[in-house]
Amino acid sequence: MNRITIKLFATLRERARTGEIDREFPDGVTIDEIWQSLLAEFPELAGHHDSVAFAVNHEYVDGDYRPRGGDEVAFIPPVSGGSEPPWLGPVKIVTRKIDLEELQRAVADPRSGATATFAGTTRIDNAGRRVTRLEYEAYEPMALSEMRKIARAAGERFAIVRIAIAHRIGRVDIGETSVAIAVSAAHRGEAFEACRFAIDRIKEIVPIWKKEYFEGGELWVGCQTSHPPLPHGHAH
Repeated sequence: MNRITIKLFATLRERARTGEIDREFPDGVTIDEIWQSLLAEFPELAGHHDSVAFAVNHEYVDGDYRPRGGDEVAFIPPVSGGSEPPWLGPVKIVTRKIDLEELQRAVADPRSGATATFAGTTRIDNAGRRVTRLEYEAYEPMALSEMRKIARAAGERFAIVRIAIAHRIGRVDIGETSVAIAVSAAHRGEAFEACRFAIDRIKEIVPIWKKEYFEGGELWVGCQTSHPPLPHGHAH
């Protein structure tokens, strides 16, 4: 059994009359199953499922995520500022491998005639260096906020149906995906343009940094740029 701390906020906290609960769950329990157990314990929470977001240790997760003992699980009702636009799909920062097919499923819609995807992967060579791996670090609350702003802006600029974005942090080995975007639209042109707009803006403004490990050394690559600084002694 795993002991898990559950956090409730705003309307959820008021309806359950508590903001924090400690419960034990069997190994392998999913977030969805924890939510169902809460509904059984607090029937007043019924009706919220479609609008509640899930987070584990301050990171948004999907309903099939399996928390571990000691984790903090938060159930989050819609935040202030009005409802999200209809084109806004999942936007998240993850520490596990990114599932591009999962993002594609998240933007699937009968109204769309095209889906464009982008996957940024770790390449073995960069600026003449033999890369062994990358490590990403993020200012997570701000990074998530900026990524959502980018997704909202993509829908305002282009006639898309839905957009989803995932960025990985931590260690990313050669050939693995560090950032992925999926966009569905009625026509391919809008899907392509929105996808390109989103990745360009992510690299420009989202506070996520990467450290490059290569044969013979390591260095921080400038904030979301594609080329490392010149070695010491070289002119700029």
